[in-house]
Amino acid sequence: MYLTLLQSLNRLHPRAMDFIQLTRLDKPIGIYLLLWPTLWALWIAGEGSPSLANLVIFILGVNLMRAAGCVINDFADRKVDGHVSRTRNRPLASGRVSSREALVFFGILVALSFVLVLFTNATTIWLSFGGLALAACYPFMKRYTYYPQVVLGAAFSWGMPMAFTAETGELPAAAWLLYFGNLLWTVAYDTYYAMTDREDDLKIGVKSTAILFGDADRLIIAILQGLALLCLLLAGNRFELGLYFHLGLAAAAACFAWEYYSTRTRDPQACFKAFLHNHWAGLAIFAGIVADYALR
Repeated sequence: MYLTLLQSLNRLHPRAMDFIQLTRLDKPIGIYLLLWPTLWALWIAGEGSPSLANLVIFILGVNLMRAAGCVINDFADRKVDGHVSRTRNRPLASGRVSSREALVFFGILVALSFVLVLFTNATTIWLSFGGLALAACYPFMKRYTYYPQVVLGAAFSWGMPMAFTAETGELPAAAWLLYFGNLLWTVAYDTYYAMTDREDDLKIGVKSTAILFGDADRLIIAILQGLALLCLLLAGNRFELGLYFHLGLAAAAACFAWEYYSTRTRDPQACFKAFLHNHWAGLAIFAGIVADYALR
């Protein structure tokens, strides 16, 4: 159904697919990886019954901000994507979308996202500026630091404190355990992603945790995933989550174990599949949270 909708949009305008590919709407994995943690926080903040309005606001907001992040990422990388085999056909790198068009489109997506936030409260509105700053600066970090994945983790986790303030008007200290757990998880799976481009990145001088970690990459990823699970476990205890939440964490741990085993040869395709596989870990944790509140 989702692909059918995109095909219908493409038939409406000859350039629609250029902008669909620019925003990666044809590759929704990024939406999932951003959506699941946001829903974790929203469900916990709402004690299993978040408001319908906030559900709509955050689901739409995740889609819009992920699209905006992809646009500004490709704008930042427009001069290097053409030198990487996996990205050389992206709309900006191939010239199908101009830099000016990309910046205008980015502005439109951010503006629509901000309109959604206006339906929440003052605290959430103020927090949204931090999320925008992180999303806008992340793509440029790979030129200056080997830790762009940390900035991505901070950006991908920012919807979690916003979910708490939107739902409850407050930001409990335990919410930051969820935040840092998700940040660590994001660094882990995005390192798998960076491992697929490591050879090209070394040639063009782009930095990443995959390059920084070197031969210790898989071990460090496993440690980060373990620490992420620990943060989530501690958060679950603070929010009095029970058996089903813990089963969700166990399922996520099984996903992480599979990823570690499947990337033992560091084959780029295997690393990319491990990155994609994190969708199931995030879904498992969300299912555990939903079940825990529903079956009390």
